[in-house]
Amino acid sequence: MNTVPRITDAQRRARLTRRHLPGPGRRAAATREVVESVLALHATDAATVYLSAAARMDSPSHESIERELYEREALLRMTAMRCTLFVVPTALAPVMLAAVGRPNAAARMKGLLRRLEANGYGNAAWLENISRSTLEAVRERGEATTAELATAVPGLDRQLVVSPGKPYESRRSIATDLLFALAADGHLTRGSRRGGWTSNQHAWTLAPELPDMPAPLARAELVRHWLDAFGPGTVADLKWWTGWTITETRKAVAAAEAVEVRLDEGAGYALAEDLDAPVAEPEPSAALLPALDPTPMGWRERGFYLDPDHVLALFDRMGNIGPTVWWDGRIVGGWAQRKDGTLAWRLLKDRGREARMAIETEAERMTAFLGERRFNPAYRTPLERELTS
Repeated sequence: MNTVPRITDAQRRARLTRRHLPGPGRRAAATREVVESVLALHATDAATVYLSAAARMDSPSHESIERELYEREALLRMTAMRCTLFVVPTALAPVMLAAVGRPNAAARMKGLLRRLEANGYGNAAWLENISRSTLEAVRERGEATTAELATAVPGLDRQLVVSPGKPYESRRSIATDLLFALAADGHLTRGSRRGGWTSNQHAWTLAPELPDMPAPLARAELVRHWLDAFGPGTVADLKWWTGWTITETRKAVAAAEAVEVRLDEGAGYALAEDLDAPVAEPEPSAALLPALDPTPMGWRERGFYLDPDHVLALFDRMGNIGPTVWWDGRIVGGWAQRKDGTLAWRLLKDRGREARMAIETEAERMTAFLGERRFNPAYRTPLERELTS
């Protein structure tokens, strides 16, 4: 009878620290290395990408991070898991596109067609034609903003009534929905930014051609990548992180040939090579991670690194995490930037003098990185608001 391997919470934290939060002298030299270590950087909040990278680099430079983000040789911005914008390794983009991007795009196009018909604007043929015209307009211009395309392509500026008759009824242009779907489908990507480093305004440009992959194969490959960066984890973790159905998730885990393991919280999965040798416990290290950082957002079941009593202080009502302070593989507090540029932080549970000194050093390091730059998280959380008041 085969014994199911056991991986304790302490062993999971050791993996997390080694992979995601190495200490001084062991951090990344380039943004590309950071992205590869955490699989993808959340990019919904523009500032998060810079801060997530800087927190994991020995000598971060705003200019070097920005240069890597927009060169597109090694990194690409794309709509991926749960219809969310990420920065991903370009080499992994075909997997992301087939596993999560195109299914999201198909659902978005279906919803857009339904709204077009409900508003009396057109049918499937009309949608196909305007999609073609939009891509041609981008091709002719090299890059263009949503507003520029809405002016250039007839019909793209029409307003859709969303949730008619509901208290939250709203209107938005066809351009908004269509461009999002075309990006998720791999036709468009974010081009140059319009505005400062925290701006979400950007131009659209044609995405690079990516190899096709069958969706089941891509899902299995994405599971392997996730387990390599975040494993071990549970089916619930993977389902939440990817946005797949439970059936898709289970099939992908099986196809990935993941090994069942026993976690402190129950059944989980890991890569076979992750079980070859024990993971040595790393030296404790501190980190100040921004809102929506990929590490705290990497699992649905967070008990091995987050005290449930701290959730209300660190998350908003929609489940978005704010800026967090880390020590020895655990979230131990939160932080924020004040208007004068100083960083305020607070421990939610005292971890001793060594932890406080290391966290203070990290706060000084991130203050130096930010310099005169200022930011506010897109999603404000209770502790972050309190620290800036």
